[in-house]
Order: sequence, then structure tokens, then C-alpha cells
Amino acid sequence: MSKVSVLVVDDAPFIRDLVKKGLRNAFPGVALEDAVNGRKAQILLSKEVFDLVLCDWEMPEMSGLELLTWCRQQESLKGMPFIMVTSRGDKENVIQAIQAGVSDFIGKPFTNEQLLTKVKKALHKVGKLEALMSTAPARVNSAFGNDSLGALTGNRPEVVAATANVTSSAQPATKPAAQPAASKEPTGRGQGQLRLPNGTQQCVIKALTLKEASLLVRRTESLPQILDSAVLDLEQGENAEVARLNGYLHAIAAFEQKPDSDWLQLTFRFVDQDTQKLDYLSRLIARGTALKHFVPGA
Repeated sequence: MSKVSVLVVDDAPFIRDLVKKGLRNAFPGVALEDAVNGRKAQILLSKEVFDLVLCDWEMPEMSGLELLTWCRQQESLKGMPFIMVTSRGDKENVIQAIQAGVSDFIGKPFTNEQLLTKVKKALHKVGKLEALMSTAPARVNSAFGNDSLGALTGNRPEVVAATANVTSSAQPATKPAAQPAASKEPTGRGQGQLRLPNGTQQCVIKALTLKEASLLVRRTESLPQILDSAVLDLEQGENAEVARLNGYLHAIAAFEQKPDSDWLQLTFRFVDQDTQKLDYLSRLIARGTALKHFVPGA
């Protein structure tokens, strides 16, 4: 039986590796190719046959929407499943993609279970699921954390072990925290929204560079995890500009020097290579709007 071939398109290497790792773990026989933007994907699609495309929306040179529009104009690609993997969940964006012929959406951040469910659903519609499932092992290790860890370490045992030790030492105590006292929520221009696989949290921007952001979030019973993929929504300036920055949690620590700290300090590493987002970050840093000092509980 022929292999199922999947094309992964994203300008962020971390996301491409994460998606490919999840698919390869679940379906060892799947054939995988990747592209850094829509233009590169267009070249591959013109030369090779793919059963499914998993594509980011915001990319340099050619966006995911532009690639989707081009695909649906090609006779050979009109029926090919095309899943948009994106942080753009606004109604107008969804309508745009549906009108262009998108098959489905996967919202960033996503879990490995969500990814596999969408892939199987899309391939079932075109009669390719049986071929895909024939490559699956008896038990699928679908833990999102393991997949993201493997994507970063190349599955080298010594690196995995070292990273696991760092993770356990960096995590604050995991006992359920008491409900925080009703205090004034952080206000001002240094705020954002962090979307994690297990939910959304408001955050305060403590520091910002072109590579990463230092964030403060309230501690909840569901603690964030190192290497979780996430999306940081920033709304800044007089024009209320919004940027959706894709990345992952590089480090987590208690903000206060006590085991039951009400606040966590997160280091959020960016993975986007989009020039418009980098320009937006540069402007934010230049005018200092995201660096407003904030002391929790004050």
C-alpha cells in the first residue's frame, strides 16, 4: 500500500519540527516534506503529489491564504485536503479561508491529540485514512510534551535527560494553590494575553526583545509547562495594534521567593520569522510601551 504524503508549511522551524515529530511518532510510514513559506510550498506542489497540506497563515513571500487560493485554482489540487494551522481565529479570517476552500483549521497553540484528530478527519474524507492507519504502531505516544521535547533535542537521550532535570527543578511546587485574594488586576500598556494548550491567561510584559518576552502570569491549579507551544497576543499603542506572536515556554520560575508564589515568571521564546511581526516588535521596543514596570499585588 502506498505511503500517505504530507506537506508541512510554516516559517517557524520549531513548529515544522513539532508537527513532523507528532505525525512521525503516530504514523512511522508517513512521507513528510516541509517548506518555509507559501512560495517554496508552491514549487513542491508543482513537482510532487501530496495527500494533505498543513499550512501556517502568516508567512513571508506568500501567505497560507495565498497558497490555498492558488491550490484551489489548480485542477489537480482542488480536492486535496488543506488544513490551516494558525493563531488567526477571528470570524473574518475564518470566513476568508472558508471562501478560499480550506478543509479545516488547527488553532495555535495546539496539542498533539488535536493535530492527529484533524489529520485523520481530513484524510478520512478523501479515503486515505486506511493507508495512514496501516503505518500506526499498536500504541501511539501522543504526549505533547514528549513530542515538543524530542523536536528540540533530536531525541538524543543525554539531552532529553538533561532537559527533564532542568524542567523538574525549574517548575514551582505543584500543589493546588488557594484562590488568590481579590486584588486589582494589572493594568496599563504592558499587558498581553497568553494562549496555552490548557487555556488562556492574561499576562504582564516585564521585558521584551526581538527573541523573547519575560511575562508575569497568575498561578493557577493548571501550571504551564516548559516547551509548551503558545501564542502571545499583544495589543499596544494608540491604534490598538495587535500582534499574534508564536513561540514556546523556555523557562518558568516563581516570581516571589516562596513556594506558594501567587505569580509565575515565564520566558517566552518567539519562533516567528515574519518580517511584519519583527517590525512590530522593533517599534514596541523602540518606544518602550511594553516595558512598563509592574509589581504584582501593588
